Amino acid sequence: MSDKIRVAVIFGGQSSEHEVSRFSAESVISNINTDKYDVAMIGITKEGRWLPYDGPVGLIGTGEWQALAESQDRPNHALLTAGTAIAESERDNRKIDVVFPVLHGCNGEDGTIQGLLELAGIPYVGCGVLSSSLGMDKAYAKIVFEREGLPQGKYLVYSRKQINREFEKISDDVERVLSYPCFVKPSNAGSSVGVSKVRNAGELGPALQLAAKYDRRILIEEFIDGREIECAVLGNDDPVASTVGEVIPCNEFYDYEAKYLSGDSSQIIIPADLPAEVIERIREYSVRAFKALDCSGLARVDFFVRKADNEVFINEINTMPGFTQISMYSKLWAASGLPYEKLVERLIELALERFEDNKREIDY
Repeated sequence: MSDKIRVAVIFGGQSSEHEVSRFSAESVISNINTDKYDVAMIGITKEGRWLPYDGPVGLIGTGEWQALAESQDRPNHALLTAGTAIAESERDNRKIDVVFPVLHGCNGEDGTIQGLLELAGIPYVGCGVLSSSLGMDKAYAKIVFEREGLPQGKYLVYSRKQINREFEKISDDVERVLSYPCFVKPSNAGSSVGVSKVRNAGELGPALQLAAKYDRRILIEEFIDGREIECAVLGNDDPVASTVGEVIPCNEFYDYEAKYLSGDSSQIIIPADLPAEVIERIREYSVRAFKALDCSGLARVDFFVRKADNEVFINEINTMPGFTQISMYSKLWAASGLPYEKLVERLIELALERFEDNKREIDY
């Protein structure tokens, strides 16, 4: 019997970010310290089926893993049994010690799988149910940030039904409160899926309808003519912030195409070319945002730094950011002295630490 810590890496999922999750997971699995950890791979198909996988890691990113997993004649071991395990291996029937849910977007980064793992009593990497839910819902995160006193742009929130019933009022609200240009996005989504820059009133309707395809609540945000700056946070009760990086998108803004489909066209500059006091303010705001949402493990906090005067505005927080070796989160920590393999190891340690800290004494 191996004395290694057994880590289940879960990837895929029922999300618009399914493909992004696969690439992140492939990177995590390829760089995990196999002298210390035994890895079990579990993929979730777009249809929601959980499949254990023990084939080549290189087939995860391409999507070819699924056909291979489905071709194996064995029962589905990726079933949750309350309070025990998420998957058992035919190889040695060992239970999982900790889960690394490398899942982005809805049904993975929004508190759903975190709740499942809480019920099963299994430690897991990353934020808990509440912080995951709040981080995924940009509108509610803004309420918490406002309570924390973090500066942010003006915004409006509407439901899908309001868009269909009250479009004229919404249009008037945008003109009065925000003006143009502005941004329209789903409240619950990631990787800039469903996001539009709206330049005039004629573009508002189509942008709202696009965002409404991805969520029932839609966020409309003030346009800030700023540089896009990101900061990585790591820890539990005493989190620390990395240096900061700047994204210079190849497109008009950092949309899905610029993030994942345009190769090296977008630029990432680490550390960002900003005054030292601005960098420290961003790092401070990042830790405050992390604590305000009661995050644990990891998060990436995104900001705008207004070009006119270097004023800093928090944009959003990502509780399971892209996790390849070329993703901003891992690159920020590499630039701060923590290489990718050690970052993965530290996150597993933080997961086990938080699990112990969350234990409750219950008298029956």
